[in-house]
Amino acid sequence: MTNASILEGIRQLKILVIGDLMLDHYIWGDVHRISPEAPVPVVNVARESHTAGGAANVALNLASLGVAARVAGTLGKDTSGEKLLGLLRAADVDTSLCLRAPLGPTIVKTRVIVRNQQLCRIDHEAAASLYSLDPTPELLSAIESSDAVIVSDYAKGVVSQNTLNAIIDHAKKHGKIIAIDPKPSSNLSFHGASLITPNRHEALELAGLAEPKIGEPYPLEKVCRNIHQSHAPELL
Repeated sequence: MTNASILEGIRQLKILVIGDLMLDHYIWGDVHRISPEAPVPVVNVARESHTAGGAANVALNLASLGVAARVAGTLGKDTSGEKLLGLLRAADVDTSLCLRAPLGPTIVKTRVIVRNQQLCRIDHEAAASLYSLDPTPELLSAIESSDAVIVSDYAKGVVSQNTLNAIIDHAKKHGKIIAIDPKPSSNLSFHGASLITPNRHEALELAGLAEPKIGEPYPLEKVCRNIHQSHAPELL
């Protein structure tokens, strides 16, 4: 199978992304002096930019490959939420399953960049309970009409164990692939998922293992064995 045929096959897919939606905000500038008020740099802002973050970024990446992407999550009723929805809709991502939280703000990660170096990050977010997403009939119906489901968990509140169980059960019932990008700090069980995609450090956490000491090999076999025993994914 050629790369072209693989890409053509990808463009035929409908994929639903469920998870924590974020807006990535970048402030670009330069520093020429230290503040007289405190020993901190004074940043002269040159420009600002915004991109989709979290599960929204996953949906945007899928859309860039030609996938019919749909995203479900929670946004605040604020200008940041409108900006994030605008970014998604401009890329033809279906946002009809995005809820607007009446009390919580849209999660925004602001990064201050000076000479291509990140100076600091400023987070805007509320309690995780304000972003919770229930397994509504609309969400379950969207699973049925998708070829695959990606759960993108950043431990911000959208993905609870109850919601995840319903997503996995419904996806398996209708023969859908269910892939999970986990956040170990959520302490969720992924039993029944088709695929989980932890990074190196997340895999250690999911396996209940400590980071190897300097010079020690990465315990790949034990990591895989422990994760399969705990979460029983079809693939790792």
